[in-house]
Amino acid sequence: MAFIIKRRESIILGAAAAAMAMAGKANAQSEIPKADVPAPKLPIEKGATLRLIRPARFVEPDEVIFRANSAKFAKETGVEVKVDLVGWEDIRQQTAVSANTGAGPDIVLGWAEDPHIYADKVIELSDVAEYLGKKYGGWMFLGEKFGKKAKTNNWIGIPMGGTGGPLVYRASAVKEAGFDKVPTTLPDLLKLCQQLQKIKKPAGFALGNAVGDANGFANWMLWSHGGALVDEDGKVIINSKETVNALNFVKELYPTFIPGTMSWNDISNNRAYASNELFFTANGVSMYFALKNDPATKAIADDTEHALLTQGVASSAPMSATVLNAMVFKHTKFPNAAKAYLTFMMEAEQYDPWLTGCLGYWSHPLNAYDKSKVWTSDPKIAIYRSTMNNRFWSGYKGPITQAAGTVAAEYILVQMFASVASGQATPADAAKEAERRTRRYYR
Repeated sequence: MAFIIKRRESIILGAAAAAMAMAGKANAQSEIPKADVPAPKLPIEKGATLRLIRPARFVEPDEVIFRANSAKFAKETGVEVKVDLVGWEDIRQQTAVSANTGAGPDIVLGWAEDPHIYADKVIELSDVAEYLGKKYGGWMFLGEKFGKKAKTNNWIGIPMGGTGGPLVYRASAVKEAGFDKVPTTLPDLLKLCQQLQKIKKPAGFALGNAVGDANGFANWMLWSHGGALVDEDGKVIINSKETVNALNFVKELYPTFIPGTMSWNDISNNRAYASNELFFTANGVSMYFALKNDPATKAIADDTEHALLTQGVASSAPMSATVLNAMVFKHTKFPNAAKAYLTFMMEAEQYDPWLTGCLGYWSHPLNAYDKSKVWTSDPKIAIYRSTMNNRFWSGYKGPITQAAGTVAAEYILVQMFASVASGQATPADAAKEAERRTRRYYR
């Protein structure tokens, strides 16, 4: 899905105008604190044009307002911008082709670890990141974690936001199953899912190759049992008693799931939940957003609540985020234009309408946006406000590196859990196989 934004072209269609008006109304009420700091000097190259790819939208205003902001940049700078939307499971393949051929998009809004996979093929963005951090109250934990190259202060990505994946459930179903709210312990979580199955209002969590949902579920199960992929120095420790405990737990949990979770992608649970087939899962705000804004499903939205992922033995809720992380390839002919574009898109005049219009779907990475009115617009989404301050990440407990990114991209942890849930491997064998596959990248 491509879209070219050119100077002097009228590109904002009725849907875009409506979404911008909606977001603009809320944005006018937001008081985003800003420090008075000079912007980086980025003289835009003569004749500059930009092409970028980014993941396809899950909520319509994400795309509509993003395109409108890009059009605004084009109008103000004269830089043509071509935006291509790519399927969530496909964007990494396209990024790899571009990185390996030295051709293609100037900017990629990819996934969390992606700039670290191609660290030697992207330009440094420290001037942009440091300016934004100083102006907007500093970067939140995951923003800095995914933006900086491991063990340096050099920024190679600009995290634009992150989709959180807390628990999403039908309050009436949980109550019918005998619980006032989602349990805070893993044994009680299992009991809840067993009861939901008995009353034919089952749970379900992705075990297919789903970028956000499946990686989120696998990491949650691992971290809540005290497991980790690697230690602080990057030594592989996935083959552990903690991992085996997590695998045994999922072996018990999986039979309570709705059929089909082995092949789920990132839209599957949204559809099942909206169809009254699924009553308990984990998801970004997109599910609630869609239910709330469709008269046919508003009753489901009214019955929907959110909760932090069950903590288990972890020190805090074992959650990370599906981070939208921007990078600029060295093959671009217009690095200053690319940097100027990313700076522009993160400024409050553009960013807060996008954040607000998406109902916080891409939760903010800069502290100042805590003040956005979106976070008080609906109490049911307040849980997403601190998404980018979660203290877990891909490749936890080690540094975010090319190895960490590749393990996530190849779904090693997801497939480890899926192999046990499906009965294809014992927990001990699955942990051993995950260790073997992981060691290929951690050397």
